[in-house]
Amino acid sequence: MKMFVSERRDRIMEVLHEKKRVTVKELASEMGVSEATLRTDFNTMEKMGLLKRTHGGAILDDEKPGLEPENSFDVRQKKNIEEKVKISLKALELIQPKQCLMLDASSTALELAKQLKQLSMRLTVVTTGLHTALELKENPNLIVIMVGGVVTSRSSSIEGTLGIELLDSINIDMMFTSANGFTVENGLEDFNLYEVALKKEIAKRAANIIALVDSSKLGKSSSASFAKLEDVDKLITDAPLDHEIIQKALSANVDVRSTEESASAAVRG
Repeated sequence: MKMFVSERRDRIMEVLHEKKRVTVKELASEMGVSEATLRTDFNTMEKMGLLKRTHGGAILDDEKPGLEPENSFDVRQKKNIEEKVKISLKALELIQPKQCLMLDASSTALELAKQLKQLSMRLTVVTTGLHTALELKENPNLIVIMVGGVVTSRSSSIEGTLGIELLDSINIDMMFTSANGFTVENGLEDFNLYEVALKKEIAKRAANIIALVDSSKLGKSSSASFAKLEDVDKLITDAPLDHEIIQKALSANVDVRSTEESASAAVRG
């Protein structure tokens, strides 16, 4: 069966995570594609920082962008905790019984999961975060669905687009997502290109995109965008935004909410 480019590259990453190295010859045989096609994949993926080419194959690039220690989940989880809790409480106000929610693998979404864990409300929650799923499974009122894909060690998330078919069978009312950076030009941006690919697919299918962005990420750029400003329905942050962001957000029909009530009221007009 013919594989799409994304599926083929997902499989390459799966094998690399399992074996740490792979040859063109063995992958060509397994996947039923030409060695020339795989060499093109390897060259592209090396430029993306996902692997390193070797003679006749490739190895996992442990130094790739997105897996640096400062970007690991354990490190990010300990940053700006108070702000993330405030944002998650604000996000909680939007949720209604029997909705289907999507929580990404961000540390901010994990804080929202901790709030959802305490509710008696019946909800379906789809997630790409391992920690998020483990947190939510303790509440019997929640149906928790994991999106399939490649599991990474330092981000504790699902990567790649292997689980897209599952997303086509689910109606997502709200996607709660954070980002490594947010700019008015590029919207929500992240550093791990395989997470970005999956987030793009989820964003296409969500009825509403709720951006959970603490002030440390405002005005910061990252590797790639997964949702433009005009794609976002609500932006929740912990601090008042500068005038330019507010005006651009209003022009794009984005509802901006701050954890500071006075600032929130001012933005909504």
